[in-house]
Amino acid sequence: MQQVQDALERLRALAASRPVARLAETFRRHGHELALVGGPVRDAFLGRPITDLDFTTDARPDRILELIRPIADAHWDVGRAFGTIGARVDGEQVEITTYRADAYDGLSRKPVVEFGDTIEGDLHRRDFTVGAMALALPELHLIDPTGGMDDLMQGVLRTPSSPAVSFGDDPLRMLRAVRFTSQLGFHLDSGAFDAIVELRSRITDISAERVREELVKLLATPQPRAGIELFVETGLAELVLPELPALQLERDDAHQHKDVYEHSIVVLERAIALERERTPDAAPDVVLRLAALLHDIGKPRTRRFGPGRKVTFYNHDVVGAKLARKRLAKLRFDNHAIASVSRLVELHMRVYNYEGAGWTDSAVRRFSRDAGPELDRLLILIRADITTRNQRRHDRLGFAIDDLERRIRDLAEQEELDSMRPELDGERIMQILDLKPGPQVGEAYRFLMDLRLDEGLIGEAAAEARLREWWASRDA
Repeated sequence: MQQVQDALERLRALAASRPVARLAETFRRHGHELALVGGPVRDAFLGRPITDLDFTTDARPDRILELIRPIADAHWDVGRAFGTIGARVDGEQVEITTYRADAYDGLSRKPVVEFGDTIEGDLHRRDFTVGAMALALPELHLIDPTGGMDDLMQGVLRTPSSPAVSFGDDPLRMLRAVRFTSQLGFHLDSGAFDAIVELRSRITDISAERVREELVKLLATPQPRAGIELFVETGLAELVLPELPALQLERDDAHQHKDVYEHSIVVLERAIALERERTPDAAPDVVLRLAALLHDIGKPRTRRFGPGRKVTFYNHDVVGAKLARKRLAKLRFDNHAIASVSRLVELHMRVYNYEGAGWTDSAVRRFSRDAGPELDRLLILIRADITTRNQRRHDRLGFAIDDLERRIRDLAEQEELDSMRPELDGERIMQILDLKPGPQVGEAYRFLMDLRLDEGLIGEAAAEARLREWWASRDA
């Protein structure tokens, strides 16, 4: 098969590269085994870029360090306790790990590290068969004890050992299965699916940080839909991100209520497409993608039925922002990401007011100020949220967003919107009103900021006159 031949050529070329060849020769000369393992081998057969160089060996960590010191530009041992030594060889970053035979005590959230003696044993303890292949160096012999090549050709995710044992040993593997369905475009073996459904409660044994990282990796894939759907279908989402399956509201076909869950996935897909269109070379924007997936999570809490069974979701944006903030904090997202996602969720409905009646310049300024550093993301999210099948409404909303973006650009050019300040600073306010530092200065500052937003630049003299007038009316 041509795909296999092409992969073997890629692997031969990689093995002949200076850093890999030097490592292979060094370990061979000192009587140790070395093999390229896991992702690099799998990706070679999938025609994907090989971005990581992971190796496995029978040498113990201390011995690995002894062998690589003479040939490495740098080395580090932060993963030493788990048998992994990192190094940079001829400019290439590599990781070399001692054969493993992990054991789990069923209580700890991390494996008890045990070193193994054979590469076959090491490969059997890996997550999935497609990642349990190795290329022995320098012999260039493919080692595939679990049938990974057959599964790769068929696009199947299967565990090397019994799925119940594999997922029971390390429950995080259940989330990796979810992620790989999107990352690799594979489907999950039925036995593995059933085991995840049965063992899904074990995901609560895993630290929030590790769960978060898998969720981030899933959202960073080019097409996360398959993984998200599997996440929900297996019941894992109910335990990790319960607000997501809650979007599967009861449908009322007679009144054509939207499937909010499906809508949210579509918005995510549209946001990804717009993100790539605008910043094709940038890393995946996980904050934007989280906001797109979660933007309607306030709807189940706010759903009400009025006359004629008309459904409403008043304030779902505000409620959704609070829910997003709480959930992301539980998943140990950093404060900046939490603030950004919740702000995007809170503001995603603002454009509908604009579409209905248009906005004054002051309203556009306020929109930009409220969005702050999230403005670009918010505009993408709002545009992605237009999923109506009514072509007239779709076009009308699209035009409104185009017009809003144009006006924001025009105002930014005219007034340097991003650095807008009142025309009088705090010191000048205190001088004019004979005030000492305190809350009253803040009130006066906010009055002047609102004046700036409403009327633009009016000059310091006019601003001072308006300030005095406001102050006098306040005391009256």
